[in-house]
Amino acid sequence: MGQTTTAFRLTTAAMLIAALMLTLSGCGKRQIPTSQDPARRPSVAAPAPGKAGPVPKGTFKPYTIAGKRYYPLSSSDGYVQTGIASWYGDDFHGKKTANGETYDMYAMTCAHKVLPMNTYVRITNRNNGKVVTLRVNDRGPFVGSRIVDLSHAGAQALGVIGPGTAPVRLEAVGVAGRQAPSIAKAVADGSYFVQVGSFTQPENAKRLLATLKQSGYSGSRMKRALISGQSYWRVQAGVFRGMDHANKVHAALKHKYPASFLIAD
Repeated sequence: MGQTTTAFRLTTAAMLIAALMLTLSGCGKRQIPTSQDPARRPSVAAPAPGKAGPVPKGTFKPYTIAGKRYYPLSSSDGYVQTGIASWYGDDFHGKKTANGETYDMYAMTCAHKVLPMNTYVRITNRNNGKVVTLRVNDRGPFVGSRIVDLSHAGAQALGVIGPGTAPVRLEAVGVAGRQAPSIAKAVADGSYFVQVGSFTQPENAKRLLATLKQSGYSGSRMKRALISGQSYWRVQAGVFRGMDHANKVHAALKHKYPASFLIAD
């Protein structure tokens, strides 16, 4: 009886040790992906205006598209990115977005691969200087190295509808709800110009620039841009502080220059 009890205890102990080793082995092999891994996080620049607020639960869960793993960020603080923007419209209009909303191509929204849902981003078209603020409500784009997919309305505001893509600068400026004041502050404190003309001959641009300065727009400027090997001289009236002031000046200038548009400095 004593030998039987001892054998039973040894057998039980061996089984417990084996189970413990199996458990430890399983934990050792499990890998929990995290957006804090510096090799997986996109580069960021200096902090943007304001701090990110709360976002919907579950939006940081990693996901895989076409064999590539993406790790959504838990915060949009300081996020700045440059790259190519594209846009999406009719094919997705009325379908569900990644955060559960119904995609409206006429709303001011966009898709981003890793920014928290409901992050507001300030996007500047680096070709023409046009700027717009959009809200992230979808994931993408997953084509090449593009960094953001604009809604039809966003693309129209940035002048991307025709070309289809454009080089942009993207800056996170807050999160829906809590961060509306920070977005308003970023816009209010900005510097703006009104582009009134673009010429291939610098002499024409200089004449228009002189006219603007004589009309009281002392901060007006002429900027050279190189597009597809062709030089363009852009004439911009300015400089105007805050979006409200800039919009008023633009409204006045538009009577004389119908094709003019507002740009951020």
